[in-house]
Amino acid sequence: MKSTIPDTGVPIAPPATNGGDRQEASLHGEILLRLRDYVVEGNIPEGGRVPERQLCEMLGISRTPLREALKVLAAEGLIELLPNRGARVRQLSQRDLEELFDVMAGLESLAGRLACEAITEAEITAIEQLHYEMYGHYLHRDMHGYFQANQRIHESIVAAARNEALKTAYANFAGRIRRVRYSANFARKRQRWAEAMREHEAILDALRRRAASELSDILFQHLRNKRAAAIEHLTEPQEDAAASS
Repeated sequence: MKSTIPDTGVPIAPPATNGGDRQEASLHGEILLRLRDYVVEGNIPEGGRVPERQLCEMLGISRTPLREALKVLAAEGLIELLPNRGARVRQLSQRDLEELFDVMAGLESLAGRLACEAITEAEITAIEQLHYEMYGHYLHRDMHGYFQANQRIHESIVAAARNEALKTAYANFAGRIRRVRYSANFARKRQRWAEAMREHEAILDALRRRAASELSDILFQHLRNKRAAAIEHLTEPQEDAAASS
């Protein structure tokens, strides 16, 4: 799996800015982005301890900024902080996945319906551009780039709904299943990646036509299909998972 974490231990270079606060915020954001990608893309096993020393070496940072970033990931639900014992990747049961994906399906379904009422032509154009960017990553089998564009599409639809309560609820749940949404594309018994691309074609088509009820149904089923793939991947026998890597 492709990761944005550097392999060579080259420190992250702070960008040249005029303000120390802005420079620090930018550096913190870059650390957080790379660390989130590292966890989401499965570089640490489910339930595994976060290797703080190794990550500090890979990112070229001290423990303090790393732990600040870990606090954010804990708030997002990706990891658990252990009192005086570091952190570990949060492990979700099948029941956890079923419940979380059903909530997300409901939220995205509502977002699609509301977005059709409020979205602008400029926002649709931006989502179209993200869609074709995502398709390019799909053709090149670039899972990292594909997933980043995919998440931005879903977030853009939620933003277009113009509902702050919905946006907050979505953000609260999105982090908790981000890792399994990524891994679901590797479910072996179905071509989930190709299936997801076809679903996104339908999402874009309904959005262009502002077909609120249709888009709502498509998004709900899209998350249901993702849920099935995530559970399938979670329950794959170890020997099958090893053979696919």
